[in-house]
Amino acid sequence: MIESVLFLIASYLAAIAATLAGFGSSTLLIPVAIHFMDIKTAIFLVACFHLFNNIFKVRFFWEKIDFKTFFLFGIPSIIFAFGGAYLVSVMPVNTIMISVAIFLIVFSLYSLLNPKFALKKTRTNAVVGGSTSGLLAGLMGLGGAIRSTFLISFNLPKEVYVATSAMIAVVIDLTRIPTYLMTEVVQESSYYFLIAFLIASAYLGVRTGKVLLKRIKQETFRSVVLIALLLVGISILL
Repeated sequence: MIESVLFLIASYLAAIAATLAGFGSSTLLIPVAIHFMDIKTAIFLVACFHLFNNIFKVRFFWEKIDFKTFFLFGIPSIIFAFGGAYLVSVMPVNTIMISVAIFLIVFSLYSLLNPKFALKKTRTNAVVGGSTSGLLAGLMGLGGAIRSTFLISFNLPKEVYVATSAMIAVVIDLTRIPTYLMTEVVQESSYYFLIAFLIASAYLGVRTGKVLLKRIKQETFRSVVLIALLLVGISILL
C-alpha cells in the first residue's frame, strides 16, 4: 500500500515536470516503477499514465497545436512506435539506451553553450525526429526526450511546443499500448487497479504545470528543457 502511494506521488510530480519540459513523465516515472514491479509491467503502466498525461495537455493547450508539425512527426511516429513496441518483447535495449544517453548529453551541452543553435523546421527533420522518437517510445518508453530534442530546436513558442509535443505523444501511445497488450508484455495484472489513480494524478499534475508554465519566460523555458535533456542523458548512463 505504501509503495503504491509513493508511486502515485511520483506520478503527480512527473506530470508537473512533463508539462513544464514538454516531456519526461515516462523518463522520470519508469526508474521509480521498476522498484515496485518488473520492467515490462512498469513500461506498460507508465505508458498508460503517459497517454492520459498528454491527453490532458492536449485538452488544456488545444488552440496552440502546430498541426503541420504534428502530422510530419505523427505519421512516422505511429509506424515506428509499432515496430519498437513489438521489439521490446524480443530484444535487449541497453546498447540503444547508452547511445541515446550520449546523444542527449552532447546535444544539450552544445545547445546550452550555443543559445542561437536551431534545426531548420523542414519536412526531413520533422520526419526523422518523428521516426526516431516513435521507435524509442515503443522500445523503451523514452521517445519524449528525442522528440523534444527536435521540437525545441525548431524554436517553437513554449505553449506551441508543449501542445504539439503532447499531441504527437498521444498518437504514439495509442499505437504502442495495444501492441503491448497483444504481445502480452504485462506479467503482473494485479497492478491494473493503479491505472485509475494514475489518470487522476496525470490530470492534477497537468493543471499544476499549466499554472507554472505561464510564469516562465521563453528563454528560461528553453534552458529548462535543455537541462532536463542533459539530466536524462546522465541518468540513463548511471
